[in-house]
Amino acid sequence: MSNLIDESMDIMELEFLGTGAGVPAKHRTVTSIALKLLDERNAVWLFDCGEGTQMQILKTAIRPRKIEKIFITHLHGDHIFGLPGLLSSRSFQGGEETLEIYGPKGIEEYVRTSLNLSKSRLGYPLKFIEVHDKEVVFEDSQFKVYAEKLDHGILSYGYRIEEADFKGELQVERLKELGIQPGPIYGKIKNGETVTLPDGRIIDGHDFIGESIKGRIITILGDTRYTQSSIELAKEADVLVHESTFNKSEAKLAKAYFHSTTHQAATVAKKANVKQLILTHISSRYLNSDLSALAKEAQEIFENTTVAKDLAVYNIPMKKVKKS
Repeated sequence: MSNLIDESMDIMELEFLGTGAGVPAKHRTVTSIALKLLDERNAVWLFDCGEGTQMQILKTAIRPRKIEKIFITHLHGDHIFGLPGLLSSRSFQGGEETLEIYGPKGIEEYVRTSLNLSKSRLGYPLKFIEVHDKEVVFEDSQFKVYAEKLDHGILSYGYRIEEADFKGELQVERLKELGIQPGPIYGKIKNGETVTLPDGRIIDGHDFIGESIKGRIITILGDTRYTQSSIELAKEADVLVHESTFNKSEAKLAKAYFHSTTHQAATVAKKANVKQLILTHISSRYLNSDLSALAKEAQEIFENTTVAKDLAVYNIPMKKVKKS
């Protein structure tokens, strides 16, 4: 299905709540990313929820009650230890709607056990969706989310979020040139209907609708070694979020610990022909003063690379409407 084009609706944002790997550091907390879909559906989707995520949210404009889905990439602690606290706090902050949690087998057991043992009662329902390899885990008229297994020793997934295409604009000036004035007929033409005019002329609505605009694609990967699955998930993406736990000189260490280097992440971005690469999941051995060097390493292979910092926000603009 297609969205309708609304040129004011081009604000889709990624906000990095935590960008660290393994353990929190003074300059970087552990993994959590918010995909802010406030214009699109008045909601926020969270990807992973490491320790301290709710504290990071307090520093942002994100409202926990707006979080409608949480996608967990894998069950390592630096990606899930923030869940019980965030879920509990959401009850006290106006959250009443069902919250969906997607993730590998075991995520429901972890969450429910944590809540039960702590006698935490939520004021809203939880729905758990167990993720499997190479499947569409969510789809509606606006978005499709596809998951694929990565290479991390433990079961770890990457997610590809595809926005539905936008229908082209109604070519109003062409209609006016034909003497067709604004009114209910425009709605029928916009819907692609065949319309008979009062003077007997028959027009096909499809002939007066501009070219459709491709929806945006965002790929967010869990922890992984370099793998072909990452390339498949990221193909032609507007933004690829890829872990970069180590610098290029530590490829052996990255392989041993099932992680990736700057060069490996950049190679995925290049082979997948993405528009922008954002590196995250940075080892605590690297200080903020090292981030520029990490970015430059990746840029040796893929120029449009950024290393995310905690609370950094990246806009993902809607593709431009081609004017006829």
